[in-house]
Amino acid sequence: MNAALSEERDGGMGRTVPVYQALAEDIARAGIDTIFGLMSDDTAVFATALDSMGLGFHGARHENNAIAMAEGYATASGRLGVAVIGRGPATANGLHGAVYASRTGAKVLIIYGEAALNPGAINTLGPDYKEFDAAAVLGAAGLKSFVATSPGAARSALADAIAEAMLGRAAVLLLPTNVQLAEIEVAADDAPAPARKAAQETPAPRPARAQAIDATAALLDKSRKPLIIGGLGAHRAGAKAALESLAERIGGLLVTTARGKDMFRGHPYNLGIIGSFSHSAARRLIDQCDCVLVFGASLNFLTTSFGTSVPDAPLVQIDRVRGNIGRWCDADVAVTGDARLAAEQLLEALPERAEADKPFHTADVRDSLAAFDLADDFQAAPTARTVDPRSLGILLDELLPDNRSIVYDAGNFLGVLPYLSVPGPDHVKLTTDFASIGLGFGTALGFAKARPEGTTVLVIGDGGFLMTMGELETAAREDLPLIVVLMNDCAYGAELHLLRMQQLPVSKSVFPDVDFAPVAEAFGFRAATIRNLDDLRALAPMLKNPDGPIFLDCKINADIASPFMGEFAAAEARADRG
Repeated sequence: MNAALSEERDGGMGRTVPVYQALAEDIARAGIDTIFGLMSDDTAVFATALDSMGLGFHGARHENNAIAMAEGYATASGRLGVAVIGRGPATANGLHGAVYASRTGAKVLIIYGEAALNPGAINTLGPDYKEFDAAAVLGAAGLKSFVATSPGAARSALADAIAEAMLGRAAVLLLPTNVQLAEIEVAADDAPAPARKAAQETPAPRPARAQAIDATAALLDKSRKPLIIGGLGAHRAGAKAALESLAERIGGLLVTTARGKDMFRGHPYNLGIIGSFSHSAARRLIDQCDCVLVFGASLNFLTTSFGTSVPDAPLVQIDRVRGNIGRWCDADVAVTGDARLAAEQLLEALPERAEADKPFHTADVRDSLAAFDLADDFQAAPTARTVDPRSLGILLDELLPDNRSIVYDAGNFLGVLPYLSVPGPDHVKLTTDFASIGLGFGTALGFAKARPEGTTVLVIGDGGFLMTMGELETAAREDLPLIVVLMNDCAYGAELHLLRMQQLPVSKSVFPDVDFAPVAEAFGFRAATIRNLDDLRALAPMLKNPDGPIFLDCKINADIASPFMGEFAAAEARADRG
C-alpha cells in the first residue's frame, strides 16, 4: 500500500484516515494490545497498521492455529482474544479453529478479509479464485457475522462484533478490501462507535430460589454420605471455599470434573476427578454415596464414564443456566442460580450435623486418601524402547515447574491427565470441544503468550503434532515459555485401540518411529528423546528452570489404552443391545 494513503490529513475539525487505520485505533482504544493471525493480501495492510501501533501482531503458520492462539489467550487471560486472517481459502482453512472457538465460551473475535463490495459492477480482471460465501458458511457453522458494509458503518460493525465476543460467544467481522482502503473522517477526540449497552453488561450472579434450596436441604437431611461435584462453572463462580465449607457441614466428599481439575487440591476429602479420569480410591467411595450435589458441571460422558460413574442416588444439579440442567444426565432437583451463592444459601439453611452423622469424615477415610498413591493403581508396562505413559506422567509431575499451565490436545494419550497436577482449574485446558485433534498447539501458544511469568506445557499426540508441526517455528520466534511433551505412540492411538477392540486390521492407524527431537532442535528448541524414565530424570534441572522452549519426544507404549476407550466401547455395546 502506498504510504501516502496511510497519512492523516486535516479534515475540518477532525482527521481523514483510511478505514483500516480508524479500526486499528478503535481496537487500541478498546484496551486490546495483542493480536494473533496469519496475514493475507486482503488483510496485510490492516495487520501492519495494528502492529505499527504497538499492538503486537503475532503470526501463526496456519489459520487454525492463529484462531486457536486467540482462543487460548482469551481463556488464559480473561481478555478478548483477536485473530486476523484472510478471505476465501484462508477462511476455509481456519474453519476448524473457528468452530472450536465458538464452542469454548471464550471471548474471541475473528476478523476476516472479504471481497470488495461492488454490487452490479462487471469484473474485468478475470475469475475471483478466492470467491467464498464466508457469511453463509460461518453462519451455518454457528458463528455470528458482522459485515462492514460501507466505510461509515465499519466502526460500528467492529464495536458490535467486540460486544458480541465479550459475551463469550465467538464473533466474526468481515472487512471488504475496498471498505478497508476507503477514507473516513475521524474526530480528534473520537471514541469507538458505542456498542449496544445490553451487550456490554454482564448479568449479576443470581441466588437460587428459596423453594429450590429448601427442597435440596430436605434431601440432604436424609443423606449421610453426600458427594459434591464441582465443575469449571463452580470455579468461575468462586465457589471453592463455600463448597469446602458445605462439605464440612454435611460430611460430604469433594470431587471435580476434568475441567475443574485440582479445585480442591490439598483438601483431606478431595477425591480428584470423577468419571473417566477417576482413580480406584475415588470410585470405591463414590459408589457408597447416597446423594449427589452437582455445582457448575454439565455431567458429560467423560464426567459420568458414559453413564456409569455417578451413583444411583438422588441428584441435585445447580447451574446458572436453566437449560444446562438435565441436559446430559437426569436431575431429581433442579436449582437455577450462581454456584457460590447457592452453596452459601445451603450453608445457611442446613443445621450443624453431629460427627456420628458424617460417616465419610473419619480418620480412616482421611488416612486412606492421604496414603493413596496413583502409582499403585496400575501395573507399569514399559518396553525396551518405550515408557508407560502413566509412569511418565507421574515423573513429569515431579519435574515440571510448579507454576505451570497444561494444555492438552486430544487423543488416547489423554489418559495421562490425572497424573499431572496444576495449581487449579485456570491452569488446565482441554481442547476437545470440537472432538478433534490438532487444536492443542495453537491454544498452548496463546496460553504461553498470556502467561509469560509461568510455563505452559503442551501435551500432544504424534497425530495432532504432525498436523501442526510448523508452529514449532512460531514458538521459537516468539520465544514463548513452552514445554512440548509429545506423547508419541507412533499411531493414531484412539483409532488404533478402537480397531483392536473390533478385531480389525490396525495397519492404517500406525506410523513409523520418527525421532522428532532433531526436528525441534532445528527450529531452536532444546530437545530430547525419552525412551525410559532415566532419560527423563536426566533432564530434571532443565525442566525445573526452563530457559526457552523445550521439546520432549516421549516414546510411549502404544498397547496401553486410556480407560475412556474401554468405556466408550462398552457404551456402544449397550446401545447395540438396545
